[in-house]
Parts: sequence; structure tokens; C-alpha cells
Amino acid sequence: METTGLRPSWHDRIIEVAVVLLDPTGRITAEWGTLVNPERDLGPQRIHGITGADVRHAPAFKDIAGTLTDLLRGGVPVGHNLRFDLGFLHYEFARTGPPIPDLDTIGVCTMTEALRFLPAAPRTLAGCCAVADIPLDGHHDALIDARATAELLRHYLKIAHPDSPWTHLLRTATTLPWPTIPHTATTPVRRGVSAERDTHFLARILDRLPRASDTIRTDPYFALLDHVLLDHHISATEADALIAMAAQLDLSRTEAIRLHHEYLNALAQAAKADGIVTPTERHELGLVATLLDLPPTAAETALASSHAPHHPSTAGFRLQPGDLIVFTGEMTGGREAWEEQARQAGYVPHSNITKRVRLLIAADPDSMSGKARAYGIPIVTPDAFTRMSTSADRQNL
Repeated sequence: METTGLRPSWHDRIIEVAVVLLDPTGRITAEWGTLVNPERDLGPQRIHGITGADVRHAPAFKDIAGTLTDLLRGGVPVGHNLRFDLGFLHYEFARTGPPIPDLDTIGVCTMTEALRFLPAAPRTLAGCCAVADIPLDGHHDALIDARATAELLRHYLKIAHPDSPWTHLLRTATTLPWPTIPHTATTPVRRGVSAERDTHFLARILDRLPRASDTIRTDPYFALLDHVLLDHHISATEADALIAMAAQLDLSRTEAIRLHHEYLNALAQAAKADGIVTPTERHELGLVATLLDLPPTAAETALASSHAPHHPSTAGFRLQPGDLIVFTGEMTGGREAWEEQARQAGYVPHSNITKRVRLLIAADPDSMSGKARAYGIPIVTPDAFTRMSTSADRQNL
């Protein structure tokens, strides 16, 4: 499995789990795996490589608990550093409801057993596989690691043949009382799912018969665009919010495209207000046009227009000295360095989300920050925060 961190006691969670089933001879009979939505940030993404965009499609642990129970019931759990995996497994099942049997007494740890079967090998999975000549391409993918661990166990069984050191554990495993947990209708989700499902949000807005624009309907959409485009990035979660808003306001795809042109025109008129359009402003307008899926010439057309916007953009988001901000996720350089940067800019780093927090800076903009979204707190990337905290007026375009 892959997790958000090292300890369940620190509220770390499983984010990917895979099971490979073997018969007593070590022959693989089945396999299963899925990403798991931890409903929190994803921790060290540089290690496990899992994105928030993918995890948002995944089931929560409670939704796979029934399937996992059926896969594990009656078997001997095997893992590399098994104690780590079982600690998270027991924690997740305890959070879900009925606890599972104590598996520590019947488990086989391929890391511990390497002392007997691969005495010259390092203790890591990669090291043991290298000594045993077992391929491990894609380490820190739960299913790939589970397959490699299965092959490592097969290697141990071949060395021990004709004896089997763990036959007595198989007998004990069949007697353990497992709870009955109902299955839910969930489909396993693998990495890369967001690239398959998350087309541009405009393409996912339904085609309806366009109707005349009105301020009551369009102002909420413009306000959401202000919020979403704050960090010059539309995350998968923000794209979902735009689609939901369009549905709520009964906006067709045609209307949404027209509103995007109006929004860009409003930004262009604001850039021209002081009589000078700087290269930075021109670049920003081009970036917004791209994010809104407008033609490459849309920004220049908006700048050339002399028409005042029907729906001018709001004044924009501005951080003030003393504002509370929260950092989440694993950030380059460490969170302490980012918090010190915030202090130098006059802001106050805070430990958790409350209604008084003004901004959330997330290493992954698709981080599971439900409370921030419920409170309407903007979520931006670290790069966007750097721009905001070092700009002369502390304000985005």
C-alpha cells in the first residue's frame, strides 16, 4: 500500500492498496488494486507520485472495506515491512466500523525473512529484488510492489523446497473470525484516471438552448471564475465546481463560451485603464484565454476592443498584513521555509482551516481540502503564493 505518511497516529491514511493472491505453492491466482480517497492532503507526492486529480475519482476506504475483507479472509498476509502495512490496515478498518482479526501473529514479512533467504541483501524491497533478480519497474505503485513481493515470496519458497516454513500459518488463518462487511458498488481506480476522464470543463457543460444573459445568472459565474483563476490554474476540482455552477445557472456551453469572452474583455479593459498594457499583463491575459479554452487571438482581440464590459470583473483577491494563511501538503524546501516567507511578507501562518483563514496554499491544488471549499477560502499553488507575496501591491491581476 501507499500512504500519506508514516503513522496512523498522526492521522495518516492509505491512498493506494493492492492485493495479489497466491496459492500455497506461490502461484499467483488473482490480483486487485485501487487508489483510495483519504479525504485529506496526499503527503509526500514526490515519493508515491499520486495526484489529487486522480484520487478525487477514487473510493474512500469504507467503500472498499467489504472487498478487502473478502480478499484477505482465510489467507496469510505477506508484505515487505509487513508491520507498517498492517498498522494502517487495522487503523482503517477500525475507522470504518468492525475491527478485523489480529493479523500480526500469522503474517509473513519478506523484509524480515530476507535475513534467512537473502542474507547479503539490503532490507529494502528494491534491494531484495535486485539480489533475487526480480524486476521492480515502477516502485511505489502499490500493485507493482505487491507483485514484486509475491515474486520474492516465490523465491523464498523455491529456496525452502521441499519444505514450506509457513504451512502452520495457513491452517491458523482459516480459523480467524472476520467481520461481514457489505460490498458497495465501487470500481477500482488506477493512476492516470484523470487524464482519461477530465477533459476541459467546457466540453463537459451540457449543450442547451441558449437564452439571453442576465446579471442574476452570470454574476455568480464570474465570481467563481475570479476565485478559480486566482492562481492561474484550473484544478480538476475547480473544473467540477465550474461545471456544477453552469448547471445550477442553466448555462449552456455556448453561453459559457460567450461569458468567457466577456470575462476576458473585462480583464483587458482593466489592464488598459492606466493607459499602458505591460508585457506581464499581456502574458496574463493570454494565460487566462488559454485556461478558458478561448482562441489564441482572443487576448489581443479583447485588448483591441473599445467596448466596456457588461459584467466587469470584481476587484480581485488581496491579502492584507496580518491575514491568516494555511499551508498543506509536502512543499519544495519544506513547509517551515514557506511559513517563514509568509511571515516576512506580513502574513500569519496558521495550523488548520478555520473561517478566519484567508488563503490555503496547497502543494497539490486538488488536495482534499473540503473545509476550505466549504468556507469559500481560495486555494492556490505555492508558485501563486510567491507571486502574491512578492508583488508590489500584494494582488493578482
